[in-house]
Amino acid sequence: MPKQRRGAGHRIGPFLRASAYPLYQGARSPVIDTVVSNAIPHRFPIGIDPTDIDFMGHVNNASYLKWVQEAVLDHWRALAPSEAVAQHLWVALKHEITYRKPTFLDDDVIATVLLEKVQGARAFYETVIRRGEEVLAEVKSSWCCIDASSLRPARLTREVIDRFFASDDGEERG
Repeated sequence: MPKQRRGAGHRIGPFLRASAYPLYQGARSPVIDTVVSNAIPHRFPIGIDPTDIDFMGHVNNASYLKWVQEAVLDHWRALAPSEAVAQHLWVALKHEITYRKPTFLDDDVIATVLLEKVQGARAFYETVIRRGEEVLAEVKSSWCCIDASSLRPARLTREVIDRFFASDDGEERG
């Protein structure tokens, strides 16, 4: 008789649930996810350079990719322990950008980064780029954690992942 899999909503711990969709076909154990409900937001000020401006007088779409990469990596360096930062690198796998409003050279822009979940060696981020209260762009991105020595995908420890989420009482960890 085949083993039954747990449903996607089955809670294993305060931040964990078993995923009904394994990373690859033939996975023998459930994939563990970290859920975003209490992610610690990271605010990253964006400097707009004259080279970011395109022929239409506003920021070229390609610049948003550069900003998201800088913001996500700054988030990692700000919240992860220094030894984890030294042992791990990040490679972007996918970006999905929704552009809401144009951005101009003299705008004061902030990117707010949230780690949505960690699944195996992958991390899923949401980054919202704003000018004041105006949303300029929303970005969903996925990243692969790489061991700095072997350059192979690496899973983060629970202790490192927990640094990116507030405890149940709302306090930041670490």
